[in-house]
This record gives sequence, structure tokens and C-alpha cells, in this order.
Amino acid sequence: MRKIILYIASSLDGFIAGKDDDLSWLFTNEGYGFDEFFKGIDTILTGRKTYEISLKLEPSFFIDKEVIVFSHSMNIQINNIKTISNNIPEYVKNLKMQDGKDIWLLGGGEITTLLVENNLVDEMLIFIHPILVGEGSPLFKNISEYKKLNFVNSKSYKNGLLEVRYKF
Repeated sequence: MRKIILYIASSLDGFIAGKDDDLSWLFTNEGYGFDEFFKGIDTILTGRKTYEISLKLEPSFFIDKEVIVFSHSMNIQINNIKTISNNIPEYVKNLKMQDGKDIWLLGGGEITTLLVENNLVDEMLIFIHPILVGEGSPLFKNISEYKKLNFVNSKSYKNGLLEVRYKF
């Protein structure tokens, strides 16, 4: 079965974007293992807002990968990109059963929370930046119950970035 991996950056206070979707605080001076991770996936799951922001910042993410955008307000069905609005947990369960490489859960907070709450996320690789953002888009939105994570490993960088891997 394919794994769904949340690979995401977060501020120390738990935001994936600041006010007005500000991402200027992200460290982008090193790859932090992204290229290797990206080779191991063939599908990207993302919410509409995260898709639109990512498309502006790094459109190459969406070339040669199957891209599933979860949205109730957008409808895309072109080439390798499609929109899903209904029965999202069931759709993702079926997707995990298909042949292929691992699946990148790009975010944002609402789709991440939905998939975590439905026990569909297998791993989390979170890059915690040494900054307090104060407000913006949270990593998770209203988790309804405790979710026990199993620590796998961590790595620290000279610039203060902390990479932490967990499995469910």
C-alpha cells in the first residue's frame, strides 16, 4: 500500500503561512532533502488555497505528478490535475490502494486535519523554523481528539531549522 506523507514547513508556533499567506519567513537556502523526497512520490494532495499559492511559487511541483486538489469552489480536470470535492476520505483510501509511489500531502491545514482525523496519513516530516509568526494558517485546524505519533528521528541544521519525522 502507498504511504501518505505530510512533508511541510511550520513556524515554531504552528503556522504554515503567516498573515495574508506570507511565506517570507521560510528558509529556502538549502534543499533539506526535498529532491530525494520528491523522487519518491508520484501524487500530490493539496487543498485549493495551498495549490494556488504553490502554483505561483513553484509551478514545477505539478509537472509530471498526479495532482489532486480538494476544493468545493474550484473544478479542474486537465492533464494530470483534477479536483475532488465529495467523499474525500473514501477517495483517498482508494488512492492509497492503487499501485504507485508514495503520496505527498502538501497541505493546507483543513485537508491535513481531515486526513489525519480519518487515519489516512502515515508519516509526517515537519520542518520547524525558528520563528514565531503569531497569526496565519495553522498546521492543523481543530483536531477533535488526541493523535499519538511515534517519533522516528530528527535532524537539526546550523540555521536553527529542526526536521522531525513521525509515524502514526
